[in-house]
Formats: sequence, C-alpha cells, structure tokens
Amino acid sequence: MFEGILNAKIWLTAAALLVIFGCSNNQELPSATIYPAKTESPDSYNYLIGPGDQLNIFVWRNPEVSGSFVVRPDGMITTSLVEDIPASGKTPTQLARAIEERLSIYLREPIVTVTVNNFVGPYNEQIRVIGEAAQPRAVSYGKNMTLLDVMIAVGGLTEFADGNQAVLVRIEDGQQNQYKLAIEDLIKAGDISANVDVLPGDIIVIPEAWF
Repeated sequence: MFEGILNAKIWLTAAALLVIFGCSNNQELPSATIYPAKTESPDSYNYLIGPGDQLNIFVWRNPEVSGSFVVRPDGMITTSLVEDIPASGKTPTQLARAIEERLSIYLREPIVTVTVNNFVGPYNEQIRVIGEAAQPRAVSYGKNMTLLDVMIAVGGLTEFADGNQAVLVRIEDGQQNQYKLAIEDLIKAGDISANVDVLPGDIIVIPEAWF
C-alpha cells in the first residue's frame, strides 16, 4: 500500500511539472533590444568605459583615496570615499570630473586622473562576430579598426565558412542595415580591396557554406 501511495505521489509530481513546463513553453520572451553605438565615424571615436574595465583612479595629494577599481556589471564603481558612481558610457575624462564633484564634499579642490588598464568597453560599442569564425566573440573596438583587424582577432574563418556570403549588420539612424562582405577574398586571396572600415556596434555574421 505504501508503495502504491509513493507511486501516486511521484505521478502527481510529474504531472504537475509537465503542466508547469507546458505553460512555460507557450510563453514568448521579448526580443533583445540592440542599442546603437554612440560612435558614428572613426574620426569621432573616443574610448568609453564599460563593465569589466579596470580603472586606475589617482587623486592628487590623496593617495589614501586613490587606487585600482573594476567597473561592476551594472556599470558602477565604488571608490574609497564614494559609492555607486556611474562609470559605463563615460570617457575617462568625464568620469574624472564626476569623481571630483563627488569628492569635493570631503576634499578641498580634488584633482582626479582616470586611466584604463583592461579595455572592454560598453556592450553597444563592441563588435560581435558570430557564425563560422574560428573564435566567434565580442571584440573591443579600436580607433580606425578594419574588417581585417577583426578577423585577425577572431582567428579567421573555419573550414566550413562561406566568407564571401558574410554580412555586416549596422544600426544607422535607427535603422538596421546590412552590407555584404567578401571575407574569404580578403584573408585567403589577399584582396585588400575587400577590407572595409568597421564601427562600434557592428555585428558580423558568417554563414556556413553549402557543399
């Protein structure tokens, strides 16, 4: 009898889980929003701090409040005197001025310098490479970076890639535009004319070849 009751409980638990997961599968998650990068041309590029960046904050004549700090996933940093300073999306100079304003409550006319050690940058300023790259990943943008620079960073193409059918997705004036790339011609045939400028926020999609 005990065994029968135990089996009944197991069956009821399994049925309840099926109902829960069955309902969950009918729910649709909202699509992720792709935020456009702030940089619209290589000439206007200024490095912006992002989550994961390691910052050296130097306060002149106040070594006790100087130090090395990592930007948290929420884009904030906490220094020796000030908690929760927004850092992500700011240039090092902008962050230095913001810290000076906060520190002025405790120090007389503080002078702050911010330098970046580990460059990551905001997510919307990174270049994402997906598909048949040897090491698909997000690449931190550098001024005047080109398609060739990005492909070197991701290790080139896989043997299954159709590099000449790759596309670059870019948000321009709120619109998502696509541009055809000839990556195979660039890195396998050495066709430098296939090299193009990339911008922060670009997404490069490399499909698999049809054999």
